Amino acid sequence: MYSARTLEGYISKAAAQFPVLLLTGARQVGKTTLLRHLGGSERAYVSLDDPLVLSLAREDPALFMQRFPAPVLIDEIQYAPQLLPYIKMATDADRKAGGFWLTGSQQFQLMRNVSESLAGRVAVLQLLGLSRRESASVGVDQGPFLPSAEFLSQRARLMDTMSLKDLYAHIWRGSFPALALDAKLDWKLFLNSYVQTYLQRDVRDLAQVGDEMAFLRFLRASAARTGQLLNISELARDADVSAVTGRKWLSILEASGLIYLLEPYFTNVTKRMVKTPKLYFLDTGLAVYLTEWSSPETLEAGAMSGAILETWIMGELLKSWLHNGLRPPFYYYRDKDQKEVDLLIVQDGTIFPLEFKKTASPDKHDIRHFSVLEKFGMPVGMGGVICLASQSLPLSQTAWSVPASLI
Repeated sequence: MYSARTLEGYISKAAAQFPVLLLTGARQVGKTTLLRHLGGSERAYVSLDDPLVLSLAREDPALFMQRFPAPVLIDEIQYAPQLLPYIKMATDADRKAGGFWLTGSQQFQLMRNVSESLAGRVAVLQLLGLSRRESASVGVDQGPFLPSAEFLSQRARLMDTMSLKDLYAHIWRGSFPALALDAKLDWKLFLNSYVQTYLQRDVRDLAQVGDEMAFLRFLRASAARTGQLLNISELARDADVSAVTGRKWLSILEASGLIYLLEPYFTNVTKRMVKTPKLYFLDTGLAVYLTEWSSPETLEAGAMSGAILETWIMGELLKSWLHNGLRPPFYYYRDKDQKEVDLLIVQDGTIFPLEFKKTASPDKHDIRHFSVLEKFGMPVGMGGVICLASQSLPLSQTAWSVPASLI
């Protein structure tokens, strides 16, 4: 089953301009399915997960290039960085756009190799799991989220509302296409297999982790802290490893596309601002599985209910930008006086503030900290409270309530 992706339009533009296209993202988010769908029958497909093909790519990359000429889609390119110089030579000999499409699920390690070999020749895009709009096949061609009245009105015409039960069922299941599109697929079995594959393949490739069980404890401790300020010392202590090891392992989670670190918006205007990033899991279903919530109902009623809702909202907003080929200009604000704004979208010199609340009745109290942003000396645009309200209504002259179904 294929579900249309927002990124399709941007991929077509990039492929028409660059000789090489690289699509990165975590395992099982649909990278290969998307590119094979767009490439059609005219583009050869080769997977470096195949041991024989991988051996050829590593030991005789020149012969590999002869056997699999452009146009070609090469899956999991990070396993054979030896191919990259040969792809460079092939594109320099024939500057035809779109000859090589590549996928990779270890973004940062891969990017170092790509930047050295294919600078100026490659378009790099990132794919996350299915957004709610993509899984519902509604409004997948819309632009990145901004809390303007016009944008919210446009979204309201396309999306349906969700009950609390339906929302947490969606959050609990997660955004991996296999799970999101097939309700019959066993959730626990799929995610158990996913974690084991991740530990045995990606972790081994990215770093020499001697104790897989300690890394799994670290992974679970990270999932339990989704939506919170990052505290490496506590995280490492819970996994019974050193802080140095914790930092290394956190970079592995980021490189694997499993987490996102939201940086604080920081200037020299005030020295009282918190500089620690916030940690978010990029798939709520995986975070829920790792923290052992057995059903959507127990998740919604449990201690993690608000944090997992915030995590889902952040993921949806990230997808709306990344799947349009754009870098999300996302930050958060927090100072030592406990004044906090969950998300700042800084676009064209204007700050758009957003709060995330598990409430159906937001009020002016929820936007009380928006005023602290004026000290930055930048225009503050329309803001909002993304929440469980059934419709978008004004909270002030410059802020709206935003139903979670509209993001």
